[in-house]
Amino acid sequence: MKNELYDLIIIGGGPAGITAGIYAGRQHLKTLLISKEFGGQVAKKAVDIENYPGFEKISGIELIQKFKNHLQKFNIEVQYDEVTKIQKEENVFGVHTKTGKTFNSLAVIIASGADPRPLEVEGEKEFLGKGVSYCAVCDGSFFKDKVVAVVGGGNAGFETAIFLSKIAKKIYILEYGETVKADQTNQEIVKRSGKTEIITNAQVKKIFGKEKVEGVIYLDRKTQEEKELKVDGVFIQIGNQPATSFAKDLVDFNERDEIVVEFETCQTKTAGLFAAGDCNTGPFKQIVTACGEGAKSALAAFQYIQKLKSSQFSENSSR
Repeated sequence: MKNELYDLIIIGGGPAGITAGIYAGRQHLKTLLISKEFGGQVAKKAVDIENYPGFEKISGIELIQKFKNHLQKFNIEVQYDEVTKIQKEENVFGVHTKTGKTFNSLAVIIASGADPRPLEVEGEKEFLGKGVSYCAVCDGSFFKDKVVAVVGGGNAGFETAIFLSKIAKKIYILEYGETVKADQTNQEIVKRSGKTEIITNAQVKKIFGKEKVEGVIYLDRKTQEEKELKVDGVFIQIGNQPATSFAKDLVDFNERDEIVVEFETCQTKTAGLFAAGDCNTGPFKQIVTACGEGAKSALAAFQYIQKLKSSQFSENSSR
């Protein structure tokens, strides 16, 4: 491996990756951050964030901009690219990207977050961009005074419904289970909007239409009856799946394809390779926990790099 050698490469530009970058900068590590974009899921957050310490209320876009501004105070190199593979050879990692580049480092932090989980139902792929969406902030404005369905009764689904209540005429929340899982505060806000109808025990079977979405067919899991809703759009909010396939040869995964880590340091089974934020097996997918893991992984990476450099110096001195 003859390319320029970094101390640390961080993969991902969300809260975990940015925080790791800030901590790496404070330790004066020669650091490269690789990401398709800054912000991750937070930049697409549908409503104001009210649980990040220091900000009683702030939008996802504003919070990420503050993170980014903080990161830019340090000498961190940024590459806008997508990682496709990681290798390790003789204590040096090779990080390969979609544009055909390879970057080398002594340690790597994977903070690649997660991508929206698809429903995998008929019509979903066909109508993507034609009424099917995974992001209300991105596409909500197209549904002014229209009827939409939000699939998913967790916080993400309710936050999407809250955002859309300022735009759409009517909103259905379709939840697979018997009860919704959103926080009580989000449920109360949705109820106050007066625009939202919640349907539980609803298993979406099909999204249909001609040129654009015209409705959904769902199975009532109690009565086993198929029912139809006329809607102009469908927002899918059933969770995320980790963006981790590029690391498959160097880490262990759980059943949800999350990277298994040791939580004190976010260390994977490969020495010098760490995973922080939504891509690892941590049960709590929150902005503040992602930031905490970004900090822990960067501090652990710094310790690993120092020990590695010290042992290499000792070996060279003894020759």
